[in-house]
Formats: sequence, structure tokens, C-alpha cells
Amino acid sequence: MKVVTMNHCITNEKWKLISTKLAARKASRKSEVADGRSVSRRGSRKSETPVPTGPALKFVEEFITNNSIAIFSKSWCPWCSKAKEVFNSHGLKYGVIELDLDENGANIQQALKYISGQKTVPNIYINNRHIGGYSELYPIFETGVLDDVCSGGQIDFEYDLVIIGGGSGGLAAAREASGFGKKVALCDFVVPSPLGTKWGLGGTCVNVGCIPKKLMHRASQIRNDMSDALDFGWEFNKEGVAHNWEKMVTQVQSYIKSLNFGYRKMLMENNVKYFNAFGSFVDKHTLKLKTDTTESIISARNFIIATGGRPKYPDIPGAKQFCITSDDLFSMKHRPGKVLVVGASYVALECAGFLNGLGYDTSVMVRSILLRGFDQQMAEKIEEHMISCGVKFIKNTVPTSFKKNDKTGAITTLGETNGKKTFSGAFDTILLAVGREACTAKLNLEGIGVKIHPTSKRIIVDEKERTSVPTIFAIGDVADEKPELTPVAIQAGKLLAMRLYNMSTQLMDYKNVPTSVFTPCEYGCVGFTEAEAITKHGEAKIDVYHQEFAYLEGVITEKAPKSYAKLIVLKEEKDELVIGAHIFCPNAGEIIQGFALGIRMGAKKKDFDDLVGIHPTVAEVFTTLTITKSSGKSAGATGC
Repeated sequence: MKVVTMNHCITNEKWKLISTKLAARKASRKSEVADGRSVSRRGSRKSETPVPTGPALKFVEEFITNNSIAIFSKSWCPWCSKAKEVFNSHGLKYGVIELDLDENGANIQQALKYISGQKTVPNIYINNRHIGGYSELYPIFETGVLDDVCSGGQIDFEYDLVIIGGGSGGLAAAREASGFGKKVALCDFVVPSPLGTKWGLGGTCVNVGCIPKKLMHRASQIRNDMSDALDFGWEFNKEGVAHNWEKMVTQVQSYIKSLNFGYRKMLMENNVKYFNAFGSFVDKHTLKLKTDTTESIISARNFIIATGGRPKYPDIPGAKQFCITSDDLFSMKHRPGKVLVVGASYVALECAGFLNGLGYDTSVMVRSILLRGFDQQMAEKIEEHMISCGVKFIKNTVPTSFKKNDKTGAITTLGETNGKKTFSGAFDTILLAVGREACTAKLNLEGIGVKIHPTSKRIIVDEKERTSVPTIFAIGDVADEKPELTPVAIQAGKLLAMRLYNMSTQLMDYKNVPTSVFTPCEYGCVGFTEAEAITKHGEAKIDVYHQEFAYLEGVITEKAPKSYAKLIVLKEEKDELVIGAHIFCPNAGEIIQGFALGIRMGAKKKDFDDLVGIHPTVAEVFTTLTITKSSGKSAGATGC
């Protein structure tokens, strides 16, 4: 639609003409005010506002009536300019009066205050309805209902915001939005895994992801600590120490249930209505809620989809019948026994690492490379250390079938390489960790016009997390091409709510997001991988400072990992801009968190050099890196 703006000025001649026509109406107005009957359908007149003189009142009313969008503005006002930009961005026609440029602007503004109760500008009317200033227009624009308002459609709904998905991102958005006084609802329904596993409010991270995984990772580290204790002089029979899987699972699940309860309480305290129901769209403002026994409809001005993802199953015989995924592992009632982990993702390697650390015979079947998308030098170091810990890798192999022996309970697994049968083995537990898929299939997204990626089935969003339907947003793992990390979803949810309801303009910054892989020896990173840096900037423009080292606490133990750190820099930038940091060592996640702040703020290699390290710690290695890969010198440490 072509944008048309109309500026109106009233000449003295026109004032006289209108004045003659309105003599009778003016007298009537005075009578209304005198007996207290003056009430406007367009706004709330303040009793202290003097009755406008002359024909200004009639002109203002006619202008509002004759323009579906009427803006009373001042040419110098930045908020007036912003209001016009909003309508221009939607290609909407509007009429505008620049009060500071009109010789009768003061009279018009007095009449406008009398009608609307608002003296400031911009003063906006849409379809004869008083909207207010830019602060009132902004949420209408930002929430995607401006077209609805301008076309005369419904704009008042049962809820301001409904969130679909009770994971970390959805909960964060709900709490933030309710804090701005909005009426918020959240619906969450866990579809059982093929083996029947379900869980409570809180999403993947809390129930079947980060939290139980980190706790079990710690459980396996304790076993290593007991082994190390002998080297530090402690005397006990480490062979006589046994691990009780069932007790560990009970303790972990008890903690998770306390978190589930805490989230329910948080929603209640923040006046967020909770629906334990599966939601699917009827249209852009309507959601159908379904439980096992009921079905209902709710409406909302806006929706946030935060449904996350679930583990994929390969399309091979026996996968869903006999295998588990991370959805099932953390609440598994019996000991896993001999385990085969299928996959090379961080989920696969983390689970394989703690299962092996707890004493279970563990193998990992890998199709191609480990940790696709991560720095491959660091992935190689992870593999090397896991092998030293006893994990077995079955490389370049994919499973072709799983079959369970009814007598022994063992699951026979066949695999092949390049179409040739190369592997056969029997295991007590098969853990599938071959990737995740977005939970979008049953939301009726395509039916209402929400675009999804044809392959990943994730929802396509813009830089504001808005989908192709303006009233619907998506955050977290379900959004296409966004990092699948819990803190990312939380931050995106909070910032989205602030933009919708608090006039914030801050976007989620998806660059330089730190992360960690909790394998037996952890890997932490932020920024570019070495391969990414070469691809983007060219090999000649980057350099890598690196060092191998032994962390002090492990120097006298038998199985201390060979730790390693590197900084990736742009050589041509003054003082060498750091664009990537990677470290492989115990507690790498705790270490990389702090350095990530420096990199996000544009830290240079010189800043790292000038930083005084804490000695003796692992983290101080980043302050003492002097050897570059391009020098060809050995990166091995020569002392403390």
C-alpha cells in the first residue's frame, strides 16, 4: 500500500467559515459543560480543562472522523517521528497536523486536550478511537496487532500473552511479562517417550538434560576423586567401593521434583495461569487446549512458542522398541549394565563419559566425526582422553538393526560401514543420541501461516524472534538457526517480553555465546572455532596462541588429562583482537564463563597479557600464552 501523509493547516478564512456554521454547536457545548454533562466518547476530558473557543473543537473532531489514522504532531518531536515511522513501515495512510507549523496550533491543541484528556504529542487516533502517544502505540506495533487495530478487528483478548512450552525460555518469558502487569498464561504438556517416560514442569534442561546430566557427571567424578585420593596418601580399598545406581537416580529425581514444584509456585506467585494441556493453533489469536479428557479454547493477543525439541530416532528396526534416549536415561530404574551409545553429539559423549565413570562398560558408535560444529582439535583431545578412561569408540559405523533376546534381555546390534556389515555386538542398554528434532509437528503452524524450515522443522524467525505471523513469536531450541542452549532461551525470552511490554529495543545477541561440554575432562569455548575463523577471515589473517599443560591437582595422579588452551586472534587488528577461546581441562565451564565476558567486550590479546593471573590455577593459562601455532614451536609447558 502506498504511504500517503496529509498535512492540514487552517487559514483565517476557513476559521471564519467554520465559526459561522458552528455557532449553535458552540452554545450547546457551553451548556453541557455548565451542567456537568460533558463526556467524550473518544477520551476522558478533564474537568479542569477550559472549554476551547472558536471552531477548533469542531475541526479536531472532523479531522479525527475523516482520517482513519489521525496524528497530531509537532515537527521537531522525535516521538512524533517515531510514530510516523511505525505507520510508514506498515504502508498505512495517515493524516497529520503539525501543531507547531499551524498558525492555529495552540487552539487545536487546547481542543485536543478537551476531547482526549491528553496535551502531549503525538496524540494518535485510529478509527475514531483514542490510542494515545507513542508509548501506547509502540506495544500495538511491537505485538503485531497494528494491522488488526487499523482494520477495525478485535484487539481485546482473554490473555495478553500465552506461552506454549514450560521449559526455561517459556518460564522466563512468562515471569518477565507478568511483571509488566500483563495477563499471561502458560501451557505445557509432556508427550511420553516411546518407552513411556514423562516428567514435570521445567522442560528438557531441568528434567532430562542439563541438571540430571551434570549431577551424574559429578557422581562419576567422585569415583575418579576416590582413585586420586590414593595417590594423595589416603588409605582405603577403592575396589571395595560400590556405586548404587538406584539410589543416585532416586536422589536426582527427588531434586528435579523439587524444581518442578518450584516452577509451579513461581507461576502462581506471578499470577500466570498454568494449563497442563497440549496447545495447537486455531488461528493467530486462538489456541485449542487438549488433555486426555478435556478440550477448550483460549484467545490471546500474542503467543510465544517455546516447545523445544525431543531426541530423534533412526528409522531402523527395533530403535523405538528396544532403545532409550536421554528422555529415559536419568530416571531409569535399573542399572544400565553394558552400554552402547549411538551418536557423536555432546549429549552422546557426556552420557558415555559419566556412564563409563560410574563403572559401566561403555562403547560409542560414531558415524563420522565427533562434536560436529565444535572445534575439531578440541574434539580430538576429548576422544583421546575418553579412550584413556576406558570408553571404546566404534568409528565410521552406523547401526542397522536392534533385536532383543527374550531370554537374556541383551540387545543385539548390527552395524555397517559404507553398506557393508562390519559390526555385531550385544548390550544391556542402547542409548540413542543422534540429534534432536523440534516439537512443531502437531501445533498446526503451517495451517495458520507460520513458516517452518523444511528439513529441521524449526520455526523461521527474524531478529526479533517474530515468526511469519506477526502475533506469534518463537524462542529457544524450536527457533531455526539459534544455539540450542538453556541460557540462550532464557535470555531471549526475557528480552522478548521487555520489547513487547516495556518499550525495550534490545535484541538477543547470539554471537560469542559461551558453552561447555561436560565430558570426563570438560571442554569450554566461546567465539570462533579455528576452522570458522579461517573460513571467515582467511588463514593468513589469524593466529592461534596455544599451550599444553598439566593442572596442578592432577600432576601426581595416574590418569590426569593432558590439558590444553588456545586463543584465536586477528593478527591485523591492533593488539590482536581475540575472536575465540578454547580450553580443555577440569572445570572448563567455570573458567570460560568469565573470559567470555572479556571477548564479548572486545578484549585484545594484550588485555589477556596484561591481566594478572591467579596462581596456581588452571585459568591463569590464558594470561601467559606466548607461543603461536604459526611459529612452529612446541606448545608443551616447561614448568608451573
